[in-house]
Amino acid sequence: MSVPDEHAPPAVDVPAGRVVVVGWVFAALAALMVPWTAYLFVALPRSQRAAHFDLAWGGFDLGLVSLLAATATAAVRRSRWLAVAATATATMLVVDAWFDVMTSPRPRDVLAAVAMALLVELPLAGVCVWLAVSGQSLLERRIALSLRRRQGLRSQR
Repeated sequence: MSVPDEHAPPAVDVPAGRVVVVGWVFAALAALMVPWTAYLFVALPRSQRAAHFDLAWGGFDLGLVSLLAATATAAVRRSRWLAVAATATATMLVVDAWFDVMTSPRPRDVLAAVAMALLVELPLAGVCVWLAVSGQSLLERRIALSLRRRQGLRSQR
């Protein structure tokens, strides 16, 4: 059972068997990615000029801003979506740190990117992971409280 959240769609009851099947599909996809990733390490050029580099980074940062705002909103509202938003935000922050460091063209830029990664992006990702775990615990407590209230109402009838 879930706690009512006026900003959330209704819950969907998914059979556990389907979830397991999807899990095995993802495991197969992960296994298939290993040789593909090895191929990319060997086949790709060391450097590449990218078309729309500014649009790619600007779009990525817009996505990151959106996720930061979603995480903030979910935390303030103590929404059941907090764990999802915080996990997505943590992932984007780690990816941002990685690509900032890896795509920096000059040593000075690499140092700045490493500093930003170590002082801002990775610690903030850690806070997001903490929020995700805490958000899950908060959700479980809300569900337990809701169940106790419902059981109390039923016993009073």
